[in-house]
Amino acid sequence: MARLLITGVSGLLGINLALEAVQKGFDVVGWTNSHPLKNTPFQQEIVALENLETLPAALQNARPDAVIHCAAIANLDVAEQNPELTDLVNAQAPGVLAQTAKEMGIPFVQISTDAIFDGSKGNYSEEDLPDPRNTYAQSKLAGEEAVRQAYAEALIARVVFYGWSIGGKRSLAEFFFNNLSLGNCVNGFTDSIFSPLYVRDLADLLLEALSKDLKGTYHFFSRESLSKYDFGVALAKCFGLDESLITPVQTAQGNLLTKRSLNLSANTTKLQNALGHELPGIPEGIERLYDDYQKGLRQQLAAFLA
Repeated sequence: MARLLITGVSGLLGINLALEAVQKGFDVVGWTNSHPLKNTPFQQEIVALENLETLPAALQNARPDAVIHCAAIANLDVAEQNPELTDLVNAQAPGVLAQTAKEMGIPFVQISTDAIFDGSKGNYSEEDLPDPRNTYAQSKLAGEEAVRQAYAEALIARVVFYGWSIGGKRSLAEFFFNNLSLGNCVNGFTDSIFSPLYVRDLADLLLEALSKDLKGTYHFFSRESLSKYDFGVALAKCFGLDESLITPVQTAQGNLLTKRSLNLSANTTKLQNALGHELPGIPEGIERLYDDYQKGLRQQLAAFLA
């Protein structure tokens, strides 16, 4: 049984990836930043990524056969207000971990983001030059570069995703579901385009890529793109909620604190060719989100905080 280290295991991707990996027979160890989860089916350790000097020993002591590094300061406003901490966690820590993984001779997967692009054209491939627009995106691009420099054979997975989280407020899907369920009116951005995967589909793809020993940079996105407004409408229809509560607006009308890239539609041809199959689309992802809701995944995840 392979031992898999997942950092950021309390986050939206981390927890769903850990549960998928356990189901597939991995021996999982998860790192959290400060507060351990309760009654998880995997081992946990508390590791502060900003303490760079402690990371090599922590990774060696965990004795993994592979690492998927999900942890990051991902809240754009928090990153903007804390640039030094964001640099430590998002830019410098990945390089330290990748260097240690290289010395240990184990695979390393760095989770990056679509936000590294400026959003001016869309249909971004791995060959397009990044041009990050905010502190978060700049730090994630620096993290990519640190990993490439430390460990040329690492896998860098650029991602954007949605799903059910432990706290219930981590993803765009939860934003729409929570508000529409309460009958609240919300805005949906018509000019903000993205290619999101359902988080458990993303988890499956990451584990598949690890099994196939992919190296280099790949785009792990849905094969389809849509606006955030259209995403909200599609979710409302699937869950039987009132789509008329979503007001179509431009991003500029949203009074957002941090500048965001607009058209982040992505090209996934390289990953599809490497894996030998088509990637999931938007309707399948939202259906799986609904199925997992029906199966009680939200309650299962919330129980880890109890």
